[in-house]
This record gives sequence, structure tokens and C-alpha cells, in this order.
Amino acid sequence: MKVLVGTCGFPKARRVVYETLDVVELQETFYNMPRRERMAELRREAPEFRFTAKVFQGITHPPDSPTFKRTRGFKPGEGHGLLKPTRENLRLWEEFLEAVAPLRPEVLVFQTPPSLKPLPHIYDFFRSVAGGWRLAWEPRGETYRDPGLIRKVADLGILIVVDPLRREPLPADLYYFRLHGLGKGEVNYRYKYTDDDLKKIAAVIRKLRGDAVYVMFNNIYMYDDAVALKQMLSREAPDT
Repeated sequence: MKVLVGTCGFPKARRVVYETLDVVELQETFYNMPRRERMAELRREAPEFRFTAKVFQGITHPPDSPTFKRTRGFKPGEGHGLLKPTRENLRLWEEFLEAVAPLRPEVLVFQTPPSLKPLPHIYDFFRSVAGGWRLAWEPRGETYRDPGLIRKVADLGILIVVDPLRREPLPADLYYFRLHGLGKGEVNYRYKYTDDDLKKIAAVIRKLRGDAVYVMFNNIYMYDDAVALKQMLSREAPDT
């Protein structure tokens, strides 16, 4: 199994990240609709590097989400957000795909807010957009009250994103992990992963059966933690 270790965003100069890590999940595509020119620029800058991208929040978050304070040139309306299969959301999705295409991202990641309730329309949305691109969904909070819904979405071929230190991944051909730190809440960005934490992650990876796993750190120390995990996995790799 191929193990791809990276970060959510660029915690260091891009050149350093390209040289030391395997993959980056773009965060700028969440806060603002991506520009084709910017996506093409990044691909020219790193022709062989792996990218994934976080889906624009206009599709995933409610219009009153505080995250829209960082958004330019877009004002969400009633038909936007919360994975509703509305004409507005589906049009925004097509616009997003057109804009991000020059980057050639390997996975597009939907992160929904903890307040999102596990309503049937979530399945309808993913059924409408599945196919063509490799998609991943990180359910949080309320949505986990309906594991049946999550499994139905997974049956569409959508990767279910988990933190392997918090939840067991569903069997799949491809896995996508996002690590936001440990603690009482769902996120603890100030958390620094210990060697014992990294060993537990490595142990989970060893048990997986599939083609590849993306391990994406999303905390203040994400670069150091990603490098440490890569080094640990390298030491554990059998000699060839």
C-alpha cells in the first residue's frame, strides 16, 4: 500500500514542502472559489507533486457560517450550502470543478460543519455529484448520529474521511485521514503528536488493505508531525 503523508495547507515555504512531503491539501479552495490561473500556476510550479483540494464552503457550510468572513466576491444564498442538492449548489459545484481542474487534484474533500444534521438530502447530493472525480467526505458532529447514512454515502464510492486515532476507517480501496489533534473536542490545533501517537497511526496503516492512504495533518505542528511520521514509516519499511 502506498502511504502519502502531507499537510492541510502549506506550513512552510512551498519549495520545502514539495521536497520533503508527499501531498498537500489546498485550503484556499475552501475559503474562496479557486481561480483557474492560480491552480495552473501551482501545477506548473510542481508538475509531479500530489495535490488534493478542500471543496468551496459555499457548497458545504450554512450562509451564516463565520468562515465566510474570509470569502471574497461570493455571497451565499438560501439555496447554497449544507450539501443540499439544489440548483444553486449543483451550479456552484460545476463552477468549482471547472476552476480547480488545472491543478489536477487527486481527491476533492468535502468537510461539513459539526452542526450539520444527518438528513437524507446529503445522500441525494452525493449521488448527484459522484463519478468522474475521486471525492471524500469528512462528516463531523451531528452527522455521526446516523452511521447508516455514512455507509450509504460510502457505497457511492465516496471516501469517508476519519481521524484514525478517533474512529475506525471504513474498508475501502483508498483511505483519507485528516488529523486535527487530540483532546476533548473534535479539533485541537495546538496539539503536538507524540511518538506514541505516531506509532498508533503507523499500526492502523499496517492493518489497512487497499491501494493507498492519504495521511493529512492539520494542526499547528503539522509539518514537523508529518515529517516525523514519514521518517518512522521509512524506518519500518522492509529492505528491498
